[in-house]
Order: sequence, then structure tokens, then C-alpha cells
Amino acid sequence: MKKFPKNLSEKLEIRKQNNALRQLQSNNKGIDFSSNDYIGFAKSKTIFDKTHRYLTDNNFIQNGATGSRLISGNHLLYQETENYISKFHQSEATLIFNSGYDANVGFFSSVPQKGDFILYDELSHASIRDGIQLSHAKSYKYQHNDYEDLEKLLLRCQTQLVEIYIVTESVFSMDGDSPDLEQLAQLSQKYNCRLVIDEAHALGVFGANGQGLVQELQLQNSFFARIMTFGKGLGCHGAAILGSATLKEYLVNFTRSFIYTTGLSPHSVATILVAYQHLENGTDIQKLRENCIHFNQEKNILGIKPLFVRSKSAIQSAIIPGNEKVKSIAKQIQDKGFDVKAILSPTVPEGQERLRFCLHSYNSKEEISEVLGLLRTLALWETDIASIPE
Repeated sequence: MKKFPKNLSEKLEIRKQNNALRQLQSNNKGIDFSSNDYIGFAKSKTIFDKTHRYLTDNNFIQNGATGSRLISGNHLLYQETENYISKFHQSEATLIFNSGYDANVGFFSSVPQKGDFILYDELSHASIRDGIQLSHAKSYKYQHNDYEDLEKLLLRCQTQLVEIYIVTESVFSMDGDSPDLEQLAQLSQKYNCRLVIDEAHALGVFGANGQGLVQELQLQNSFFARIMTFGKGLGCHGAAILGSATLKEYLVNFTRSFIYTTGLSPHSVATILVAYQHLENGTDIQKLRENCIHFNQEKNILGIKPLFVRSKSAIQSAIIPGNEKVKSIAKQIQDKGFDVKAILSPTVPEGQERLRFCLHSYNSKEEISEVLGLLRTLALWETDIASIPE
């Protein structure tokens, strides 16, 4: 057998030298401040039992989809679930994909055409950027949540009779902050653009029943497409693109990540449906919101607010530059029983390494206060951030 390629080995060695090597780890048994299970649906016995009961009551005794949705995998449960999602999100149509990555790569590689423009926030998720790279459209990034910079790009693109797609996220996965969606809607209307938004980290977190930030602001009619991912707030797997019936028809015909893959199993689709139905009570969402408020209040009380990126979402990031330093602090917090993860470069830019706290409905206020108190002690000891008071 030939040796592993030298150039690939060298790339791995550079990662090791930079203290940035990614490794698979078993689940941490500490108090959860790292998962995307914001409202506890992934661990919900109620949802688990209701899903099983739904499948047996409707005679869905089948482990797999058996093929792509265009061949043999489009079981009736898909239609019921997509109709439910459309009603829940006040959308004309819904198309379920196997994952958020598949949805974003599929949309951006197939919808914008040659000669069109894609203007995307510089902090857009990797799946969005990967899809854009596969597109034949021209693409430009604008500075994060900077609409003066976006408008400069819009003025440049307006010289041609083409489609312009403005792309953002309702909650950014690393910073936890949100764009000004009203201003984006105004710009989109002014320049006759098509708005596209990824609501992965807003589903189950924002809106009266967790519908997302777009519906909380009643802007659903301003968006050409909304991407909903189910692996975060819904605690299951898969994703959906919301839009017009014509957009759905187009995606079914031209989106390779939808056409050329086996569909989700009946169990996966049933879990999505039951999770959506469970959102209606809103109890878990209210507990999460109370914890987000408490977290922000504690940051102020402890004087560590300067460490954090401004966020009102369930994602809270404390900037601690340097892979070695942030890994050291994360390890000490984990040793105290809290599952908090360090986010390293190159996942984030060098100098923007961070501890990423994910809040949940099932975290107690005492746990939040304790982990932030621990962070304060370690930050004062190991960092040179002079703005943190004694």
C-alpha cells in the first residue's frame, strides 16, 4: 500500500503545530452549554413517544425511504409534513431536504443563474458559501451587517438587468447576533432584489411559537426563500426551503442535492412533524428566553460584558484570542463540570477565537451564574483584557 500523500500529511502537521487539529470526541457528560438543542427537543421523551405512536398508528412500519424522492422515496408523510410546515410558517410551499447543508448548497448552486449577482454577508455559514462557489452567478460579500457597504454593491450591480440575491442569516452561528431585517427588506424593495435568509438558529428561539425572526417581525412576504434547519431548535434532522410553489417546482427539477440522494426515512420525517406540533405550546421557548435574559444580566453584574459579542440569542460568544489560550480556559471549565466548547481558528478568523456558550431551556439560572463566575475568574487570570473590572 502506498504511503499517505506527503502534501496531505504536511497540511495535517500544520494544523497540529497551530494547535488547531480537529478531532472527534465522545459526548461530554458535563452540564450542556455547547449543543444546539436550544429547547430540549432532542432529549424529549414526549416527542420520541409521540413519533413512535404516530408511525404505528398510521402503519409506517418502514426503516428507510428506499430511494430518492423522485424514484421511490416520496412517502405520503412528506406531503403531510410539508403542508404543516407551510401553514406554520405562512409560506405558499415547502420542500424538505436531508440537511441544512444540502438545502443551502442545493439552493445557491441551482437558483442564481449565470450573470446574476449574489451579495452575501461575510459571516455567512460555510454551507452558503460552498453553494455560492458552485453557482455560475457572480458573488460579492458585504461587511457583516453593514448596509452602507451592501448598498454600494447594490449600486454597482444595478447597471445590468439581472437578478440580485441578498443573502443573510437571522442568527449568525458564531456571533449569535442578528441583522436589521427591516432595513434589508427596504433595501431589497428599493433595488428590486430577492432576499434569502437562513433561519437555522432562529427556529424554536424567536417568534411567538418559535417560527423564527422573520415571522416575529412579520416580514415573511419580503423574502424570496427561507431556509429552516431542524437539527438545532427542533432537535431532529433535515431542513426545508420555504417559498412559492413555483420555487418548489424549480428546486425539484434542478437542485442536485435534492434529486440525487436517498430521501429521509419515515421516522425522520415523522419526528420533524411531531416536533413542529410540539412548538405550539411555547413553554420551552419561554424558559429559553428567560435564560437568555439572565445570562446577559449576569455578564453585566460580573463585569465581563466586554468579553462578549453583543447577542440577544441563545448563542453567546466570549472572545479569547489564541487557540492555545482559549483551549486552556475551555479545558478548565470542562474540568469543573460544564460542557463549554472552544471555537478555534481557522473556523473563526485568527484573533477571534472564542468560548461559545449555547443556552437552553433546561439550563438553570444557578448553572448560568456559576459558569459565568468561573469564566470571570479564569479570564482575569489568563487574559490581558484590561477593561474587565476587579
